Order: sequence, then structure tokens, then C-alpha cells
Amino acid sequence: MPNLLAQETSPYLLQHRDNPVDWRPWGPEAFAEARRLDKPVLLSVGYAACHWCHVMAHESFEIPAMAQLMNRLFVNIKVDREERPDIDAIYQHSLAMLGEQGGWPLTMFLTPDAKPYWGGTYFPPEQRYGRPGFPAVLQRMAEAWANEKEQVHKNTAALTEGLQRLATTDAGDAPPLTRGLLDTIADKLRESVDPQWGGFGGAPKFPNTPQLDLLWRGWRRNGDTKLRDAVLVSVLRMSQGGIYDHVGGGFARYSTDETWLVPHFEKMLYDNAQLLDLLTEIWRDNNSLLAELRVRETVGWLLREMVATGGGFASTLDADSEGEEGKFYVWSESEIDALLEIDAPLFKETYGVTPAGNWEGHTILNRNHQPELLTREGEEDLARMRIVLLDARESRTRPGWDDKVLADWNGLMIAALTNTAMTFDEPGWLRAATLAFDFVAAKMSDGDRLWHAARDGKLRNAGMLEDYANMARAALALHEATGEAHFLDRAKAWANVVEAQFRDTAQGGYFQTAADGEQLIARPRTAFDNAVPAGNATLVGVFARLYLFTGDEAYRARADALIGAFAPELGRNFFPLATYLNNFDLWTEPKQIVVVGDRKDAATQAMIRTAYRAPQPNRVLTVVAPGASLPVAHPAAGKGQVKGRATAYVCTGPVCSLPVTDADELENLLSATGAANDG
Repeated sequence: MPNLLAQETSPYLLQHRDNPVDWRPWGPEAFAEARRLDKPVLLSVGYAACHWCHVMAHESFEIPAMAQLMNRLFVNIKVDREERPDIDAIYQHSLAMLGEQGGWPLTMFLTPDAKPYWGGTYFPPEQRYGRPGFPAVLQRMAEAWANEKEQVHKNTAALTEGLQRLATTDAGDAPPLTRGLLDTIADKLRESVDPQWGGFGGAPKFPNTPQLDLLWRGWRRNGDTKLRDAVLVSVLRMSQGGIYDHVGGGFARYSTDETWLVPHFEKMLYDNAQLLDLLTEIWRDNNSLLAELRVRETVGWLLREMVATGGGFASTLDADSEGEEGKFYVWSESEIDALLEIDAPLFKETYGVTPAGNWEGHTILNRNHQPELLTREGEEDLARMRIVLLDARESRTRPGWDDKVLADWNGLMIAALTNTAMTFDEPGWLRAATLAFDFVAAKMSDGDRLWHAARDGKLRNAGMLEDYANMARAALALHEATGEAHFLDRAKAWANVVEAQFRDTAQGGYFQTAADGEQLIARPRTAFDNAVPAGNATLVGVFARLYLFTGDEAYRARADALIGAFAPELGRNFFPLATYLNNFDLWTEPKQIVVVGDRKDAATQAMIRTAYRAPQPNRVLTVVAPGASLPVAHPAAGKGQVKGRATAYVCTGPVCSLPVTDADELENLLSATGAANDG
């Protein structure tokens, strides 16, 4: 008989509905049962595309004898970390305080009141990989609860106290946060970049896109070419390595090696959203053909494979198919020869296809050995060959698709797709971004309150800080692109909910969960990025743009207060604060571009295209109809058209350029690395 997970909508939870384990979803009923039976709780957290989650399921959760042991000793709870990032954050932090490396699957042992006392990640069915066998772990943790309750309660008290401390900011010895400090941090961060293969450190390697964005902003700010080159080598190697799906487009979550060759093959919406933003920013700087190709291919994958019912974007594609990791994505030489025939030699040479393969007897397509592009015509020939492979790949058993729509991840992709659409003048992409936004705003909202997840017409879990922050950012991106006021109104409404429901009145900043939401053992509050940018960090940029668009001093005050609330964290670790620092950069020196003209006018449209294509990471574009006015505090307030023509002004701080009435003149103003001209 199916267990209680059969009543859920999460694809990850549904994967486990037929396990012989008596899994329960997270909720008061499960903990009430644990208290009634005086049993500890085994909490297992994972997600649908997680390879090692599948491995542990096959090795342990699907085995009747193992399930019988789990059922006898514990009340067992399954959580989809994508549906409940708040729960995942709490217990990942708990594991870190126990001195263990976090990750998924997360395996935690809790008291019946949800307090952790020990945990780990993947456990094999018997001792191997330097890890204890799962049955021995189960027996030991049950014995600890039965016979060592005093020690268990000491552990839980210490961990709970530690969780509470994580939500506080220690003033410490942090240096003052200035633009000069941004340059210092960028230079230190660059020293961690692998000069040959890019990325940070050794294996495994993650894209770490906010950190690359921080380096790129440093290059645009001060002209340090070493910062630029660190980003370019990282993007080149990722884009040409096996972490990129050369046949179908899109990036996998991370590489298991330092050369970006062997990924864990799952594709996540949030990674691809952030990489689209970075690739687009690079293209604006140097018209890189590689950046353009990867943008177009990744958007192609997104719109072909990741649009859920109703227009929202799905969450993930699995690493596994037919029980094997990567089977959908790898190739044999004989397959390439049969499909491409006369073109096969060139393709094999370009993508490293050999008889022996480069991974478990198969080939992960990559261009590590010759990463530089061919001519545009040569790349077009390769694209034609890849279409043949893509068509053939469609006959394979597809990996699992997690089609739940998450508000926060959709916000990331909507904003990225909007900016990319405007940069590459692709109105179809903008329509797709708008459709996804409308889905979240209409189908995942109750008034101004957001839900976190939607699937099969059902909504799950109250919206969290990242949902509001990322969707407000998306609304502002669409407002900037279209000039439509209802997007701005949405951003304001969501910002008001953040202020009313998430604000930490004692220390400043915002909690991850709403005041009227479920009360967990801790209420996380952080500006540290994790898999996705931190909500507090994103909100710095949201409040900055709200102030710049409206002139409302309340938003200025919120941005300043939020920056101040987390500035002391720089004394602990700047690496996970990249999004916070990038939005501080925006706040302190936005490049405000004002175009006075009718949006339908060709000259105005040309200036808008120019503004989006300029290498200005801190661009804030406002299009003002002739006769309309800007907020009084705006540096271009009172400025209008010259001789009835579409007219642009570029403002840095309180100073604006002289008016220009030609898109080429605007391009010249915006192409400089430094500040705008005086005038």
C-alpha cells in the first residue's frame, strides 16, 4: 500500500510513495505521533533531481528489511527541500554545527519536538566510502534516544542555541562598507579563481555566479583586466565543458571535477537563470559569439523543455533515467558515426568523441581540448549536426521532470529572461517571461500574499522571503522593459508584505519566514547566498530600484537600513555575500538612463535597445512620455526633449550628461567604464 506521501503533489515526495517505509509529510500530525510513541524522528530531505537521493532510496528505502528497521525505531518524515527551503536551511545549519559537510540527501535525527541531535547526508547500506552503514546508524541513534536522553537534550539545546545565534549579526571587526572595499574584495576573490580552468578552487566546482558577477562588476568599475579575464576564463570553460549540454542547451548544477567535464547531470532552473544574466552581461561588453550562442541555446532549452502548464517555469530535470546517471546525455562513437555519417569526423574531433569515451565507456560531449570557437559559419555547421543528435535523443527515455512552479526560482528566471529578451531584441522571450510572471501573480497569490509552490492546480506552503524578493525583482525588470505601471504596483505591494510580515524589528533585515507562518524551532535570517541568492541581499537591489523609479524616501531608508544590518557580516566571510555586495554596488552608483519619448516611436525604441545593450551592470532605465514628469528627487527631473526628438540623459549620482538625440551618441556615453560625462 502507498504510504502517506501518496497524498502529496511534490514529484520528489511522490517518488517515495511506494517505499515500504512509512513516510509521512512534514506536519504536526507526524510529530504528534512521535510524541505519542516516544520515538525519535528520522528526517530525510532531498529533491527530485538529486542523484544521491535516488541512490540512497534504491539501496535503503526500497529494501523491506531496512524499511522495517526504520519503521520500528523512528517516525519517518520526508521533505522536498525545494518546497521547504526553510526546513532545509535549519537542519543544514544544524549539520554544519555538528562539524559535518551538508548536502542532499540530508539525514537528520530529531526529538519528537523537532530538535536535531545528530545527522549526516548519504549513508550506504553497509560501511563503505569511510561512512558507517545505515543500519548501524539507525540502531545507534535509536539507542541514544532510548538510553541517553540527558545527553541528547544537551545536544539539542546546544544546537538550538546555535541556530538562534545564526540569526543574529555580530558587529565584529568588519571594515566600513565602501566602494573601495568592493575593489579590495574583488581582488581577493580573483586570487581564488583557477587560472587555467576558471571557477573557484578545485573539485567539485559550482558556477558560483554571484561571485563571478562581483568580479565582472569590479572590472566595469575600475578597469582591472585581471578581474575581467578571471570571469572570461570561467565562462569559457563552463560553456565549453561537459557541464554544458551541447546538444540541448542549459547548464548542469555542478561539475564533479576541476575541468568542468563530468557533471551531476541534473539541470536546475535557478542556475540557468543566473548564468543567463551573466552571459548577457558579458555579451554587452564584447559581443562575444560564445556568450550569444549559449544564451540562445539555453533559452531554447528553457522554452522547449521547462515551461509548465499555465506558463510558469518548471524546477528541475533529473540526472538519472532508466536508473542510470547521465544515460540520457552521453554518447558512443558508434551512435555519432551512424547519425552524422560524413560529418562525424569533424563532430568527433570538436567534441572529444573517442572509441573509449571519457566517462564510464561513453562520451560526455565537451570542447575542453579546443575551447575557442570556429567561425560563425563553422559554428552554424556544428549546430546543424547537433539538431540531428537532439532529434535522435528525443527517442531515449527522458529524465524525470519536476514540473512544480516555485515562486522564487521563477522570479530569478523571469528577470533574467526579460533582460536577455530586451538585450537581444527577442519579443517572444519577453512574452514568455510575462506569461510566467502572470502565472505566479494570478495563480500563486492570495491578494498580495504569495504561495511558494504550485503543481497540478494545488498550492503549497506560504511564500518566503526569497519568493517576495525575487518576484519583486522580476516585476521591476518587466516594468523597466515595458513601462507598464501594474508591474511597478506589484513590486510595491510585495515590498509592503515584506515590511509587514518579515521584518526583524530588533536587528534590522528580514527573516526568511513570515510572522504569521509556521513556527519552526528557529527563524532563519541571513544575507548569505546559498543555492539561490539570499532574499535580504536581493532586497537591497529591489529597494534601490523602487526608490530610483518612484522617488519615495521610504525605499531609500529601507535600502540603507538593510545594508547596515548585514555590513558587520563582512568581518566573518565575504564569499557568500556576493549578491549583497553586488546590490550595494548598484545602490551606491546606479547608471540612470532617462529616455524622453513615445515608446512606440522608432527613435525611442532605438535608444531603449542601446540602453539594454550597453555594458552597464547598474543600468536603471526610465522611459518618460513627452510632457510627463520624473520624481522630484531624480537628477533628470525637469529635463525634456530637444526639438521634439527622442532625447536621452545619462545620470551618475546627482549629475546628468548633456542631452543626446541619437542612439549612437547614447552608445558612446554608455560605453565608457567610468562615470557619465558632466553636464
